[in-house]
Amino acid sequence: MTVHRSGSPHRSRPPATAAGILFTVLSLVLGLSGSAAAQDAAGKGAQEPTHPGLDWAGSQIAAHEGTAAEGAPTRGLLAGVEGVDVSGHQGNVAWATLWSSGVKFAYVKATESTSYVNPYFAQQYNGSYSAGMIRGAYHFATPDTSSGAAQANYFVDHGGGWSKDGKTLPGALDMEYNPYGATCYGLSASGLVNWMKDWFSTYKARTGRDAVIYTSTDWWKQCTGNYAGFGSINPLWVPRYGSSVGELPAGWGFHTIWQYTSTGPTVGDHNKFNGAYDRLQALANG
Repeated sequence: MTVHRSGSPHRSRPPATAAGILFTVLSLVLGLSGSAAAQDAAGKGAQEPTHPGLDWAGSQIAAHEGTAAEGAPTRGLLAGVEGVDVSGHQGNVAWATLWSSGVKFAYVKATESTSYVNPYFAQQYNGSYSAGMIRGAYHFATPDTSSGAAQANYFVDHGGGWSKDGKTLPGALDMEYNPYGATCYGLSASGLVNWMKDWFSTYKARTGRDAVIYTSTDWWKQCTGNYAGFGSINPLWVPRYGSSVGELPAGWGFHTIWQYTSTGPTVGDHNKFNGAYDRLQALANG
């Protein structure tokens, strides 16, 4: 009689059956499909941006959609509140000059992907506030470099937070043409939508606010299939360089902010808030 000194008796592996082999193959195929879907939703791990200082709200809109139609807003929108948006490529901004010209709010680029912080953010974000403006921060999205959650957290950790002080707008997510390659970042429409959902839900969990979204109608149609699910939640900041705001992306019955020119005085990108000043204050206060 053979005695085993420890553990259970040795048992030989049962021979492989046709059903077992089929199950293994199916498991591998389904596993690979699931991994691909998860990768599509979370970003495909492209290289980090190489020229983030040249990427700002509208930089790719102008490049892809042009600025030939630029002009003054229609008279009906002149009652809106004047604003600007700035980023690192403008350096130190003359906020007193802008304030004197009638600019009352500003959006400042804070971050891009999870590797870039605007080196002029403090001067621009705090300077606009000190001049008397209501200001907010925005994030330039690169959905192929990391997940929506990772980029939302990076944004909040580097200037994109929110406080109920009456002078801070909710953060904005800049979704536009990819400056580094495939227009839609190599993601499917559902992949991009899920990436944004991830970003928005993380931002709200961190700040308590629903973020603004910056995007153009043409890009939105091309890259999200004209998804309509954000319109009732996230305020729309839409670029169109012309005499009217034009067609809006699906889901939005009205815009909140219109970036109407990239060639304004002092700072190129000028915006109109679609409402009176007290409504801008209401947006800031949540």
